[in-house]
Amino acid sequence: MDARFLGIADLVDVPPVAVVVDVMRACTVAAWAFGQGAEKIVLAGSLDEALALKARHPDWVALKDGPPAPGFDAVNSPGLLRSVDLGGRTVVQKTTAGTVGALAVQEAPLVLCAGFVVAEATAQFLRTRESDSVTFVVTGEDGQAEEDLACAQYIARRTTGAGTDAAEYVHRAAGSRAASELADGVRRGAHPDDVALCLEVDRFPFAMVAATEGSLMVLRPHPVPSPTGKDPA
Repeated sequence: MDARFLGIADLVDVPPVAVVVDVMRACTVAAWAFGQGAEKIVLAGSLDEALALKARHPDWVALKDGPPAPGFDAVNSPGLLRSVDLGGRTVVQKTTAGTVGALAVQEAPLVLCAGFVVAEATAQFLRTRESDSVTFVVTGEDGQAEEDLACAQYIARRTTGAGTDAAEYVHRAAGSRAASELADGVRRGAHPDDVALCLEVDRFPFAMVAATEGSLMVLRPHPVPSPTGKDPA
């Protein structure tokens, strides 16, 4: 498999397969939303679009980066979201990097969103597709975010070699600027457990596939059987 690792600004053509990586925290939060029962996630292009969607669909859950704000129901924190019952709900998500990255490749035939929490499921999904070329979109810090690059490289290695150990990649992510800012309280709208939750490998047994539905970019979970045929503990 030919793997490319590009920042959002470096995308000059439509890739056949795109894996959008935002470890801290959009893709991790998306996985937790599905883990809490959400049916789908609508990826909004702006805060105004998110609020407009919420106004048209009052039962939807609007989520954003940063501190709580009028019109929004939740913030972009796995630690805070894990106590929210989202059974059957639609979530509208707008973040600084993750949703931007997904919308930047929305014309690609296949778009996955990923973090460490769905790494193996994402790799398995790619293996079943036998993709010759995969573009990993490193969303944070103009494509330089160490946590996103480490996760993307880990998934790429897992796609081609199941014996890859996650420890080295998680260690790199733990030493990233994003992890430090979250741990030090620099980023608002966070929970003390966010870093640990973002670095938890294979928490969820599904890949996350984004596709255009009508005029919206919608993310949905796709369960992936474990290699042993058993459900993960």
